[in-house]
Amino acid sequence: MKIVFDCRYTRIERHDGISRYTAGLVTALAKRHPVTMLISDERQLAQLPPCPCELVSAPTSALEPLVARQVRRLRPDVVFTPMQTMGSWGRDYPLVLTVHDLIYYRHPTPPPEFALPIRALWRLYHQAWWPQRLLLNRADAVVAVSETTKALIAEHRLTRRPVTVVPNAADPVPDASRLPRTNALVYMGSFMPYKNVETLAHAMTRLPEHELHLMSRVTDAQRTRLVAAAGEGRLVFHDGASDETYREVLRGATALVSASRDEGFGIPLVEAMAVGTPLVMSDIPVFREVGGAAGAYVSPDDAAGFATAVRALETRWDAASEAARERAEHYTWERSAEALLGLLTDLTRSRTA
Repeated sequence: MKIVFDCRYTRIERHDGISRYTAGLVTALAKRHPVTMLISDERQLAQLPPCPCELVSAPTSALEPLVARQVRRLRPDVVFTPMQTMGSWGRDYPLVLTVHDLIYYRHPTPPPEFALPIRALWRLYHQAWWPQRLLLNRADAVVAVSETTKALIAEHRLTRRPVTVVPNAADPVPDASRLPRTNALVYMGSFMPYKNVETLAHAMTRLPEHELHLMSRVTDAQRTRLVAAAGEGRLVFHDGASDETYREVLRGATALVSASRDEGFGIPLVEAMAVGTPLVMSDIPVFREVGGAAGAYVSPDDAAGFATAVRALETRWDAASEAARERAEHYTWERSAEALLGLLTDLTRSRTA
């Protein structure tokens, strides 16, 4: 079985969510079965395993609708892509597409780093469900990264194809031991409106003994709003922390916190649990799914509730930390690769039959 894995969404220097999903999954899958990777820039290879690769057009290229003509020359038995937008015109192989989340149907503001024309198309695309249905029904099967996303796909009747959950995971940490516990609370994520970081900042007015570490890059306007919301509460802006700094703060933190209104998975949850850091999360289905007993769950807009949940950890922190480590074991790239390999094998057998 010749598996072709679309790795063109791998970032050049540092992973985002889809890039990390790509690299983690293809690395684990390649240990189980030979894989040919599709790349669009040779610099992507620095983030990927040493597998055979083929250079094709970029996923943002005008050639993307016809990329199947390039892939077809490789004579794949099955193709997997970590997105749902891979071109398929002219394909003669089974194709598996991926849906990470449906966030932008409810929160249509596009990521600010996109160019204006792309942001305009983004908003237009998310005004109706039928474009998503067209994309997904082109495939032979669909992958979702969580049971929550799978349920939403079914709720909105987005595809007639079978949907398999291949969960996200976190990369193994070099050192999962705890550091002496600090009063740090860690937020890892963007500052998009649906992330609702202002609620966490408001909670800090009730947690004078703690400090909120904000790991991601932040604009001046966002920083000003958060400082105003926190009042006398302490905020620490890392403005793009390195992986090393992030892990070091996380290994000693009291909790990872998030007030997000919507997510497709939540990799920071697994990263925190892997080093025994409990979770204080907004009460949304996917956080319940991923965090399980390792989390305390609060209404997204309840700043006082977040503060109460953090303080409540003082009496049960050791038990919460142990529950976090146990829950983290459920999410590994190895388990996800096994699920994906089973799906690809079944598709290939069905096509042969």
